[in-house]
Amino acid sequence: MATVRNDLLDRIRDLERQVRELAGRAQTRPPLDQIKNGDVKISEGGQLAVVPPDKDFATFVVGEWPGGSYGLVARRMDGSYALTVEGEKADRGTVRIWSRDLAEPDRVLVMDDRHSPRHLGRPWIPLQLHPTANQSTRSTSWAHAWVGVTPVHNPVAHIELTSYAPAGGRVRVRMRAEGGTVTTVDEWTVPEGEWTTHTIEQPLDRAGFLDDVALQVEHLTRNRRQPIETRLLTAYARNTYSAAEAPEAPEGRGSDTGRPDPTLPVEGDENDSDNT
Repeated sequence: MATVRNDLLDRIRDLERQVRELAGRAQTRPPLDQIKNGDVKISEGGQLAVVPPDKDFATFVVGEWPGGSYGLVARRMDGSYALTVEGEKADRGTVRIWSRDLAEPDRVLVMDDRHSPRHLGRPWIPLQLHPTANQSTRSTSWAHAWVGVTPVHNPVAHIELTSYAPAGGRVRVRMRAEGGTVTTVDEWTVPEGEWTTHTIEQPLDRAGFLDDVALQVEHLTRNRRQPIETRLLTAYARNTYSAAEAPEAPEGRGSDTGRPDPTLPVEGDENDSDNT
């Protein structure tokens, strides 16, 4: 009879035990609630979505949007938007944070600008404009009425002014971006003896985010004996409404990198004389 090694039976019993353990594990579903030392990759389309019980919408979706672009949506439990990163190519990945007020049709509180990638879209930020001693003046040449230096957040300036001149006059608004040249962005006539309100909608050209821009309102009267007065109704910067309002890109900056002078130079005027 063949000789059997003393440990052979023990080894057979160990193998039988290991086979039973492996067979049991093959029938057990592993937990799927953790990912360790690895990435989850969704490619060639598809979405990752979190759908609450008994809801017909996802509170969180990231992945492919209609049209082949990619974006992200986070919703509140009532289904309203909380955060969106637009996937449509026309929106260029615009980030929006939405209000909880369902009564308002346009509830975006914070967003970057859709058409100007350098700027904030919302909230709208006030522009710094302050009155001077010449807010009311008898000068027949251009005089500073309102001046200010303001950091740029939004891409488009909105300024409303109203002026009164018994003998008539003129008003203009001038601007200079940091390191740039002075530009007259608008100029208009004030008729005799009536309050004249004027609105300026001006892209803040050649100004990057948080660059300083000098703004100045100047005016003159047609008759030195009759003053002109200009009042500021509102001044703020807003988001673009269309691609046509997107500001020009900043120019290359030279040595002039300091804050712009709020009192921009004024030129002489052919009306600098007494008019009767």
